[in-house]
Amino acid sequence: MNGSAIAATGLRKSYKDKVVLDGIDLDVRAGTIFALLGPNGAGKTTTVNVLSTLVTPDAGTVVVAGHDVSTETRAVRAAIGVTGQFAAVDDLLTGQENLLMMADLLHRPKAEGRRVVAGLLDRFELTEAAAKPASTYSGGMRRKLDLAMTLVGQPKIIFLDEPTTGLDPRSRRTMWEIIRELVADGTTIFLTTQYLDEADQLADRIAVLDHGRLVAEGTAAELKRRVPGSHIRLRFADRHELDVAAQALPGSTRDDDDLTLRVPGDGGVRSLRALLDRLDARSIDVEDLSVHTPDLDDVFLALTGGPK
Repeated sequence: MNGSAIAATGLRKSYKDKVVLDGIDLDVRAGTIFALLGPNGAGKTTTVNVLSTLVTPDAGTVVVAGHDVSTETRAVRAAIGVTGQFAAVDDLLTGQENLLMMADLLHRPKAEGRRVVAGLLDRFELTEAAAKPASTYSGGMRRKLDLAMTLVGQPKIIFLDEPTTGLDPRSRRTMWEIIRELVADGTTIFLTTQYLDEADQLADRIAVLDHGRLVAEGTAAELKRRVPGSHIRLRFADRHELDVAAQALPGSTRDDDDLTLRVPGDGGVRSLRALLDRLDARSIDVEDLSVHTPDLDDVFLALTGGPK
């Protein structure tokens, strides 16, 4: 079992009379991807800023990489990397010079710094563009360079604050693959995003933040099951089988043209097994079965945007 890479209890932050974070509890397992979702103004970026020592919390305890963010700030910063919403790239420098600058800032020996930079340029497929000014890079290349700059310090934990904002679909998928590779190597990723498919594709666990409070947390599948609308669709070979099944499954909705039944359920394995047992007990043959659950868009709309 992986230990906690990030643990926060009772995290609070206000700006004057505006409460931005209202008692947040988080537990992020090491070597996983944790996604924080929420509408604009929900407090996602403030959460990242507190966890990465950029903002001091008003209350609560936060431990990152085994260190308290308030009393062991330097140790926390040595263990983390942060990639913000906007690429922190110097347009006047080349891609290689941006990376070498980071190596110098981190006091890496010259030879080691050049070796690390060469490896990152290769990993992010930026070798051919290494000698070109960053101002000539596409949006996807800039985001890759920004993340590569974060990796110069070989952080154990990386905070990605909306890392694919504004990228085209191909560049987004490239970033997803890089993120998966980082986690496969043991890195912990804390991701904020407004792209729900991104969280669905990447995250081991997802938390939903609204008005500064966590309103839900779990795996993507667990969150989807919280929203009504899950059902099992059964298709039969003929009308007789459909009639028998409809009698056996009160509350289901039939479609005579398609020879299908729509049976409400929670999308879980237990309810599916119970349904199949009922059909089997009556010797009812099913031609095709599919489970339909709400997507994260449904979850997001159901859980956020309400009154404070």
